[in-house]
Amino acid sequence: MGSSVDQSERSERVEVVIGGAGFAGLALAIALRQGLGRSFSVVVADPALERVAGDPRASAIVAAARRLFETIGVWDKIPAQPILDMVVTDSRLSDAVRPTFLSFEGEIAPGEPFAHMVENGPLLTALADKAREEGVQLRAVAVTELPHPPAGGQSRRGSSHHIDVGLADGSVLSTRLLVAADGARSVIREAAGIVSHGWAYDQSAIVTTVLHERDHQGRAEEHFLPGGPFAILPLTDDPTFGHRSSIVWTEDAAEAERLVALSDDEFHEELERRFGLKLGDIKAVGPRRAHRLGLSMARAFVADRVALVGDAAHVIHPIAGQGLNMGLKDVAALAEVIVDAARLGLDPGSLAVLERYQRWRRFDTVAMGLATDGLNRLFSNHSAVLRVARDVGLGMVERLPPLKHFFIREAAGLVGEVPKLLKGETL
Repeated sequence: MGSSVDQSERSERVEVVIGGAGFAGLALAIALRQGLGRSFSVVVADPALERVAGDPRASAIVAAARRLFETIGVWDKIPAQPILDMVVTDSRLSDAVRPTFLSFEGEIAPGEPFAHMVENGPLLTALADKAREEGVQLRAVAVTELPHPPAGGQSRRGSSHHIDVGLADGSVLSTRLLVAADGARSVIREAAGIVSHGWAYDQSAIVTTVLHERDHQGRAEEHFLPGGPFAILPLTDDPTFGHRSSIVWTEDAAEAERLVALSDDEFHEELERRFGLKLGDIKAVGPRRAHRLGLSMARAFVADRVALVGDAAHVIHPIAGQGLNMGLKDVAALAEVIVDAARLGLDPGSLAVLERYQRWRRFDTVAMGLATDGLNRLFSNHSAVLRVARDVGLGMVERLPPLKHFFIREAAGLVGEVPKLLKGETL
């Protein structure tokens, strides 16, 4: 990605360009159009727009994020499985019994579960359809060029109020704000000169879907094992195959590679040892792949006319299932900042405006990253001493309802300075 883009008569003037058409990019585009009207032009650019329906994974959507999707008008378009309760165990693989040390009832308010499980493909499709309905320009091409950041902090290309962004189809967009929603290996972040720091874990997560004989009753389970957490997350029933759950299975990296390379029968045997027989016969379906895990934080979430959201800004361990939901909190905060600024006649891409977004999100994000890192180190080990200490801690939380209620609301994304969209309020 270079600095060869020249401002010319062929450039198209738009208010915001979003690089990346995942949950964060599409939700932000919809929120901005709804908040500022059809005169506020938004472009989402990503080759993945041609295959949004093909994502076979599933995600946990906490209550605050569900409120965002409901407010922007997509939640009722997708099937969602409420998580009605959750149990946490701490054991070794060889243990005959896995005692429950902590359990959560699934509602943060009457009729409102603290989380739902949704499949990525249908949700991305609903977001893309809603974006088109709102008049967002969806372009299935990559952002390929934008100016390198100059020493003085002002754009080399474009005016002081715009930067020029080149797309793979040769078009040039002159925009007041470029949003990097292009994932952990964000090329926009790199081109903006924002450094990301972190480390890799010697762990990988195996993600797959499991069919099972009995109904899960909306229960989620997280079993802390020495190699890492093994999470069973309920999905909606398939009309053809019946009861299903999503598995997020964390292991040492080498062991995860060994497991995914096993034959179907051998993989089934290893899966059954961890899943158990409480839901009857089981069968893994769909692709299985080991995803390497790590932690990374961008040194800054903003630069001149650039803002980072989602994995472009931060990647954390999945032990608490908060990565996607943190990205949606970024979206809600940035949308509110941009809408407030535009209504006041301020420049939404200026550093003065974007700094409000950075102050709002960066401390919370770093704190969550360090918390998940600490939890992973505490639970993913073979230490008998640490096992006793963490089990005492889990037992204390279980016996203190006010503390448990706080943790439920924290997991649901409803603690701290909550953006309007996450409270179910329009911008």
